[in-house]
Amino acid sequence: METIIKKIDPNNMTSDDFSEAAALLREGKLVAFPTETVYGLGGNAYDSTASARIYAAKGRPSDNPLIVHISSFEEITPLVKDIPGKARALADRFWPGPLTMILFKSDKVPKETTGGLDTVAIRMPSHPIANRLIKEAGIPIAAPSANASGRPSTTKAEHVIEDLDGRIDMIIDGGSSDIGLESTIVDLTVSPALILRPGYITIEMLREVIPDIEYDKAVLKRIKDDTIVAKAPGMKYRHYAPKGELTIYEGEIGRVSKAIREAAKEKLDAGYSVGILTSDELAESYAGLQTGCDNGSLYIRDIGSRENEEEIAAGLFDALRYFDEVKADHIYAESFVEGGLGQAIMNRLMKAAGYHIIEV
Repeated sequence: METIIKKIDPNNMTSDDFSEAAALLREGKLVAFPTETVYGLGGNAYDSTASARIYAAKGRPSDNPLIVHISSFEEITPLVKDIPGKARALADRFWPGPLTMILFKSDKVPKETTGGLDTVAIRMPSHPIANRLIKEAGIPIAAPSANASGRPSTTKAEHVIEDLDGRIDMIIDGGSSDIGLESTIVDLTVSPALILRPGYITIEMLREVIPDIEYDKAVLKRIKDDTIVAKAPGMKYRHYAPKGELTIYEGEIGRVSKAIREAAKEKLDAGYSVGILTSDELAESYAGLQTGCDNGSLYIRDIGSRENEEEIAAGLFDALRYFDEVKADHIYAESFVEGGLGQAIMNRLMKAAGYHIIEV
């Protein structure tokens, strides 16, 4: 299959820009597109064959539900059995934006789209290209992240091309995603409501609307423990992982830097390719690590200031993909403060590392 690459300027769009992509979606074909969180791989949410194509293109397990994207609140009505007051309140506050709500699905939504479940995950993206594409297509779009299953999510069109070129019909290049982490997922079919995946919309923000909302216990786990089963089927699978072995170091930042330098030096001396995921505050401490080492290769990726969680979040997946690009055998990452957006950052980082965390 030849994949069409279509560039669209989000600041200068017309209906003509979307005519081909919208037609492909209505025909049951697949189109990758940017959202404010990460790139999505879209298909007609009402078409079970399109959903099956999404799973096949990604290599995604078929019990991992797809998120259905809409462009206005009115479009939720045919997708669900009813709209609870909490859903309306959350939509008023956070839509369009990086929040996904789980509700009981209507019979119109095929179970191929929902991973066999009686519930459906829905969100309204704020990215101008994503929102306009849904409007122009005239159908809700089922779209997981546009990456090969298990790999770091895609925040740039070139990432999507790397993973899915030749496997899908079109990729819309709309530049880099702003947030860089997938949406917060809230389950409104249970009481109290549960956060199944942390994201840009934090628990503190959600509690301003739903005071008793809690995390699913699997979200907070810090060790690989198969007895703690995630309520969201997709969260039980390997996610976000680079090809190299990723280890997180946690503790006082001076000790973290020292431990990473020692571990990296050992691997460099042994001839390995080493990546270090760092912050502005510690980046300089790794300078000179490769001095006197002729065997291994060192790659340092600074993803921003520890004081700026949005910058860290936006750079995380891009950094993990960079380490794949340079073929890093061992990757050492600093930990970040949990709570707020840091909870989502550490959730993704811990899953990418397979919960391999060393306290120093």
